[in-house]
Amino acid sequence: MDVAKNLVRGLLIAATSVILVACGGSEEAKKTVKSESKVDVIHWKMVTTWPKNFPGLGTGAEGLAKSITEMSNGRLTVKVYAAGELVPALEVFDAVSRGTAQMGHGGAFYWKGKVPASQFFSAVPFGFTAQEMNSWLHYGGGLPLWEEIYAPFNLIPMAAGNTGVQMGGWFNKEINSLEDFKGLKMRLPGLGGEVLKKVGGIPVNLPGGEIFTSLQTGAIDATEWVGPYNDLAFGLYKAAKYNYFPGWHEPGSTMEALYNKEAFDALPKDLQLIVRAATRQANAVMLDEFTARNNAALETLVNDHQVILKRFPDEVLSALKKASIETLEEVAAADPMSQKVYDSFSAFNRKVRAWHQVSERAYINARELN
Repeated sequence: MDVAKNLVRGLLIAATSVILVACGGSEEAKKTVKSESKVDVIHWKMVTTWPKNFPGLGTGAEGLAKSITEMSNGRLTVKVYAAGELVPALEVFDAVSRGTAQMGHGGAFYWKGKVPASQFFSAVPFGFTAQEMNSWLHYGGGLPLWEEIYAPFNLIPMAAGNTGVQMGGWFNKEINSLEDFKGLKMRLPGLGGEVLKKVGGIPVNLPGGEIFTSLQTGAIDATEWVGPYNDLAFGLYKAAKYNYFPGWHEPGSTMEALYNKEAFDALPKDLQLIVRAATRQANAVMLDEFTARNNAALETLVNDHQVILKRFPDEVLSALKKASIETLEEVAAADPMSQKVYDSFSAFNRKVRAWHQVSERAYINARELN
């Protein structure tokens, strides 16, 4: 009997729809059709490694959530939880993996203890710029490898922002030689931290929200963060007076969006495409914002807060580059998946550098001529 009732009911709805199309229909009939065709709303949570409303990184995550919600016309809503609101900053990977949240936003180098190869998908010392990193991921085989190493954790990764070339860090003493790194406790995660260790420093992995206090109290001697835009927001100039460049350790820092695979696969195809499109958009938007805002922030740091801007000496950079090459080869050799990723990274690096010698580098050098 229920089957018959449902069939009749469905025919009535279909008939009403035809009438509405043909002649406009009554308001009551329109309400009936709207009610019967109501779409269920899917609610997601996003956890991040960033402090709440933090410029650039935190707002980039917020923007991604907003884009998904609006592009789906509200069918998929995303609520953002900053570091510590739902889970601690460095537990984002696990939270999304087990489904506590359906998505996360952070940096892949934070998970090197779980997935050593993940470090190659955030920032590689003396490695890819943002433009080169995006090219490797999307056209050079990088993204499939990233997906492969996260698959055992029920995760789907996507590039979701880039800061461009970062600054070299904040110090309370001048760096005149490699000896000045000996015994230096510096907040420096990922592969950059491994290089620091090789030259005698002590790397410390801290989430963003703990950096200022640690530097101010002397728990660390130095720190890198991102660049003028974010460093100004954190007030790092109040805790250290020397700001060094270039950011040899993070020449094109990629932010990641993590998606719980079961949650993503359960989405209708069109919503999956919306999530991918929104994430790709967020990846571009963040780089645009950092490029636009860093210079003004640097002027404020130097002119208003008397920050001393210094370049690492060439001999220091050369030594760090040598140590970086050794570190990358050691990390790759210690883990078969890291070796596979590093081989892909290195092959693409050789090709893109050859091209940029006659394109980006050649043009920038020409632009500086008198």
